[in-house]
Amino acid sequence: MKTHAAAGRELLEKATENLGNFEYLDMAIDMAGMHHEWWNGKGYPNGLAGEDIPLCARIMAVADVFDAIFSKRCYKEAMEFEEAFEIVIGESGEHFDPQIIEAFVAAKEKIRQAATE
Repeated sequence: MKTHAAAGRELLEKATENLGNFEYLDMAIDMAGMHHEWWNGKGYPNGLAGEDIPLCARIMAVADVFDAIFSKRCYKEAMEFEEAFEIVIGESGEHFDPQIIEAFVAAKEKIRQAATE
């Protein structure tokens, strides 16, 4: 599990070797490689903290965790929307950038609608 961020980054870096360097691939590399970094520096693979983590990866981290706990997996049942939402909010300032959480809260009904379609 802990290797998938680095593996995704490496795969996308190889894509730039074949396709050329495009801005969207640079962002995808940051998202894949750093979406498990934590706002407080306790994440991986680089132990980055705060704004040293690219914005796109900070956004991806919230989406990734919410999806992981809200969605059914082969090893677990789906969690109810409200409970999943509250868990993510509770990680503001630790796991997640507080400003990203503010935006997440502001978009709650849009997220609920998208999640239940």
